Amino acid sequence: MVVLAASICTKGGKAVISRQFRDMTRARIESLLASFPKLIPTNTQHTSVETADVRYVYQPLEDLYIVLITNKASNILQDIETLHLFARLVSDMCRSAEQREIMKNGFELLGAFDEIVSLGYREQVNLMQIRSILEMESHEEKIQEIIARNKEAEAKEELKRRAKQLEMQRREQQRRVAAGGPSAGSYLGGGVTGYSPVPQRFDTTPITPARTSSPAPSSLRAPAFKGSGMKLGAKKTRQSELLDALGGEALLSEDMSAPGTPAVSSTPEPVVQKNERGSLPAVTAESVHVVIRETLNLELAREGGLNNLELKGDMNLHITDPALTRVKLALAPALSNFGPELQFKQHPNVGKFVANRERVVALKDSARGFPVGQSLAVLKWRYAGKDETYVPLSINCWPTPSNDGTCEVNIEYELENEGLSLHDVVISIPLPCVALPDGSYPTVSSHTGEWALNPSSHSLDWQIAHINADERSGSMEFTVGGDDPGAFFPVRVSFVAQGSTAGVRLATVTRVDNEEEVVFSEDATVTVENYTVA
Repeated sequence: MVVLAASICTKGGKAVISRQFRDMTRARIESLLASFPKLIPTNTQHTSVETADVRYVYQPLEDLYIVLITNKASNILQDIETLHLFARLVSDMCRSAEQREIMKNGFELLGAFDEIVSLGYREQVNLMQIRSILEMESHEEKIQEIIARNKEAEAKEELKRRAKQLEMQRREQQRRVAAGGPSAGSYLGGGVTGYSPVPQRFDTTPITPARTSSPAPSSLRAPAFKGSGMKLGAKKTRQSELLDALGGEALLSEDMSAPGTPAVSSTPEPVVQKNERGSLPAVTAESVHVVIRETLNLELAREGGLNNLELKGDMNLHITDPALTRVKLALAPALSNFGPELQFKQHPNVGKFVANRERVVALKDSARGFPVGQSLAVLKWRYAGKDETYVPLSINCWPTPSNDGTCEVNIEYELENEGLSLHDVVISIPLPCVALPDGSYPTVSSHTGEWALNPSSHSLDWQIAHINADERSGSMEFTVGGDDPGAFFPVRVSFVAQGSTAGVRLATVTRVDNEEEVVFSEDATVTVENYTVA
């Protein structure tokens, strides 16, 4: 076979990137690509067309085409196999098959094309080998970097030990002076100057002398300080002078004023607070503001159905206007698809719901009012069971093993509760243990939203920014090494949602005395504690 060129072009025949493996002018390749879309027959399943001079072997790539231009004498079966390798390479190196993404990674793609075909002939390489070649990692270079880091760490540890030794000798000298004992610095001409030439003992604790590269006279090991004597409480300590002599590098990770005690920074570390709302839109609070919070714990079965589900919710009332404390909250009628098994629990001062009547949240004593300026939990509800009505998002994961040691995974989602608007959805699919260590990364052929590999959890994270009634479903298809379908479970799902899973929401807020309706605001959200497909 002889591959003349490998190109990615638009549906109109305009080249996005192209690599010629034989001598061809730019005008020639542009002419061939411009005539290519006109040759594609309609309503056919073929992936190749021929002219009098060349053969086109092509594959759709969303809104683009990936095309191999070969001579007519080439082996069509080998051409198709080479085309599939080109397509897998593009999907592996680009996050999406869009023209902007292709042009952004054009340099890397052209370099990878050269690894597949050389002078028009196919090289015996696979996707893993191409990735390894492009990374250009050197094992010897890594070893040298590790050795250099180890030497640097050893040098710093040695400097720490020497600085600590000198500091201990300084303290021993101060202790002797304070006790009125003999001075150890008389060898420098009398008086209290310098450090003692050898390690001293104090508090019956032996001190290991600092190691030096070669023996030296004791008189040379003592620092030659000025003869004005030691000044207690000086602004610049002997320790700081030593650090200056060593080049100003921060040698000590421990506080020298207390040997063996870890240094404590005076600057407090910033506290990072978790944003549980994610990208949910903010709600402007009125004088009567109701906050509804629900948490979900559920486990779906991989064959379909629900293993268990637990739903907890609470309603908090916050009033800021003292004139609106005597109000009652009427809940919207329950949806027909939610069963009566939802259990409600009211605040002790709130009246219970009356059977077969509208659900109203109001104080038992109508003469009293709700507190002002503080949030009060007025209502809670709970459900535990296996009613699939409460499942907001269904997940269908379908791994299919192939005969070549890989597995093709099709996964899709669908919004079941149209009353919810899901944000920041992440569907995490575990990958087989053979997938990441040997470099066999998943090849994603089609997907909704975005995806990324998560090395910490050894999984593929499928990210969808928003799921609602208008955009309620999506799918992904990828291939990865491994032939065990069970390795792709459990699938974990996380999201934050706007609305109520149980359909608990306010209909009206009215005054108790005159039944006048009051303007209110409502913030209803759903968070996930555990959402798996096992």
